[in-house]
Amino acid sequence: MTNWGLLSTANINRLVLEGARLADRVEVVAVGSRDRARAEAFAREHSIPRAHGSYDALLADDGVDAVYIPLPNSLHHEWTLRALEAGKHVLCEKPYTRHAAEVEEAFDLAERNGLVLSEAFMWRHNPQTKRFVELLPEIGELQTVRATFGFRLRGETNVRLIGDLNGGALMDVGCYCVSGARLLAGEPERVQGEEVSGPSGVDLRFTGMLRFSGDVVAEFTCSFTHDHQGLEAIGSEGAVFAADPWHSKDGLILLNGREERVRPENSYKLELENVSAAIRGESPLLLGRDDARGQARTIEALYESAAQGVPVSL
Repeated sequence: MTNWGLLSTANINRLVLEGARLADRVEVVAVGSRDRARAEAFAREHSIPRAHGSYDALLADDGVDAVYIPLPNSLHHEWTLRALEAGKHVLCEKPYTRHAAEVEEAFDLAERNGLVLSEAFMWRHNPQTKRFVELLPEIGELQTVRATFGFRLRGETNVRLIGDLNGGALMDVGCYCVSGARLLAGEPERVQGEEVSGPSGVDLRFTGMLRFSGDVVAEFTCSFTHDHQGLEAIGSEGAVFAADPWHSKDGLILLNGREERVRPENSYKLELENVSAAIRGESPLLLGRDDARGQARTIEALYESAAQGVPVSL
């Protein structure tokens, strides 16, 4: 059994807890909040045994093996380091960071302390994603990847709109598009980004192009202004497409117009099981340093390109 603690009472915890209840050999035993009353109320609501009135108190809990960190983006690196220094394994909600140097610092510390660290891209653990990749040889030579993810964000005070918290569409949902393009095509050699910013200064819409070896090009759009999502790989002999790639709830993939069905599974359950098994030394970690580094350096370059108005080579 791997015992987990939740570092904050963020809304996404509800999805993680749903996955934990389904997972094998995973138990959520504690939650920490800056407000003890909030932690206690959350613990009662979700039948979590222990509540702590600070994040540091959670990290000092000897009964916690690993922590899940769903804090605002700007706090991911700080609290990951603090958790690793406290001897806890870490699953940090995506995106870990927009700075590749921070990825290296965190994974260096994890390795020195003999701990597991993973960035939480739950969609990568889903069997629909695995099947999508397995179908790629049937479309011939990969040429183009198209990815989209967006939703209508309501309210001007949402943390996703706060620049100091590293908000923005690229960080929140565009990171999935980057993850999808990299999964299918490898690491980009050159990127170009264009952003449309809102009143708070963060990107409400972001469009990017990524150039890979072998003349593969990916294009993506992410936004807080309209609903859309999809992932498509186009090759010399056809195309494979998923209309629900990131949540993977329908299990439907289209291969050259033909339906491929995958039994839907809870991505958070699979993610927790993978990281927990890696902590116990029973199986390899799906998403480690290399993937987190690739994500961060690509996002970093996309923001640089958007700011400078020119392509950026990686």
